[in-house]
Amino acid sequence: MYLWPIVLFMSDFELNPKYEVIIDDLMQQKFCVADDFFTPDEVNILRGNLLKKYEENNFKKSAIGNLADQHIAEAVRGDFILWMDEEIQDEVETVFFNRINDFVNYLNRTCFLGIQDKEFHYALYPEGTFYKRHLDTFQNDSRRKLSMVCYLNDENWQDDFGGELAIYLNENGVEITQNIVPKKGRMVIFESQVLEHEVKTVKQPRLSITGWLKTR
Repeated sequence: MYLWPIVLFMSDFELNPKYEVIIDDLMQQKFCVADDFFTPDEVNILRGNLLKKYEENNFKKSAIGNLADQHIAEAVRGDFILWMDEEIQDEVETVFFNRINDFVNYLNRTCFLGIQDKEFHYALYPEGTFYKRHLDTFQNDSRRKLSMVCYLNDENWQDDFGGELAIYLNENGVEITQNIVPKKGRMVIFESQVLEHEVKTVKQPRLSITGWLKTR
């Protein structure tokens, strides 16, 4: 399904250049890599918050499937996650959700996507783990429209540490793989129902906040 309707701007609406680049990339190639979605200071406090919660043993082994059919499958994915609850967000998470909500409001006003819900979780991939190729949607639940991953790795993350996000594109019937290095502060946004993707095996712990923008 074609996700992006005709964009209509009101004369009294102030354009956001950062968001406009994201929208243009999504329209052109169905994914976007944004290295300045959050400021460096915001990335640092989000990283610290993730590590604090992980050290407090709040994370749980991830599962596959939605709530109606959920089970752990280590042969498919190996990360540990902690769901974020906007209703009981802490001070750091308020920074995160304020930016996400601003982005959602912009999308809904300019692109009429009808995003009315969202879900996000912290994620940590221990050394040697991965997430095999998949789509971010379910047979009995197609509400996810955009997937978002914000990387909170160490700023000295090297290419040979692995953990790339591999996005599979189809260009004129030919499959092309786009490998995205999970650099600290990088945000990747892509169409949930269209692009298959996977997380390559990591050789260092890989940290992120991952989530989805959803229609009702």
